[in-house]
Amino acid sequence: MAIEPSPSSTSDIAARAPASPLVRAEWLRRVEAEYRSAVVTQELTLWLMKVGASPDLIRAGLRIAKDEMTHADLCFRTYAEAGGEAGPVLPRETLGLRRREGEPLEHDVLRVCVDAFCIGETVAVPLFQRLRAGCSVAGPRRVLDRVLRDEVRHRDFGWALLGWLLELPLAPALRELVERELPSYFGRMRRAYAPQGTKPSAAFSPDDRAWGLMPIAEYAEVLERTVDKDWVRLFAEHGFDATKAWRAGA
Repeated sequence: MAIEPSPSSTSDIAARAPASPLVRAEWLRRVEAEYRSAVVTQELTLWLMKVGASPDLIRAGLRIAKDEMTHADLCFRTYAEAGGEAGPVLPRETLGLRRREGEPLEHDVLRVCVDAFCIGETVAVPLFQRLRAGCSVAGPRRVLDRVLRDEVRHRDFGWALLGWLLELPLAPALRELVERELPSYFGRMRRAYAPQGTKPSAAFSPDDRAWGLMPIAEYAEVLERTVDKDWVRLFAEHGFDATKAWRAGA
């Protein structure tokens, strides 16, 4: 599957940091991640329609899916601006959501809500803030401006959806599911953004940072701050102990 770039005018950047292979690889990865997020949100919204969710949540889900497609397009433009020529790799079998047969659909809605939104989109906000802070090349800076603005709304959607789910008659079972699976969601996030042995990298290129990248050690730092600043408070508002789940997922 390929994503075609939208027509765009010649870049207005007269002078900028050179784009390394790492820059091109990272922006292409972002194309793929944003496209997958669009598919996930589109399918989640269909599930919301099937379970009779609030029309406001359904409309918000559709808007988010559209946002993610726009993000994929903007990331591809930046990749092309950095000299990238290949297309993203998006095998069909890696796209979409998996149903767990024999369980109510609400269970899978909850899994996506907590994993992709309450965790994924919540940490995305400070991550994109950090990426944007070091980005000085105009093209990727504009992309990060747009993505960061949208991610705040995506984060809020996840917590609103969690609140709605926990008001359903299935709420006791849904609470048990969160208690049981939250440590694994945190563990997967930790392995992706803060693998063991991560150390500060003094050799990280200022030019790469100018294109909107940062070293893995900074991802780990943002992740740890999000535990204390956001997840503990937000999960507690819904009756969950994020500190305990975070430690259990280590």
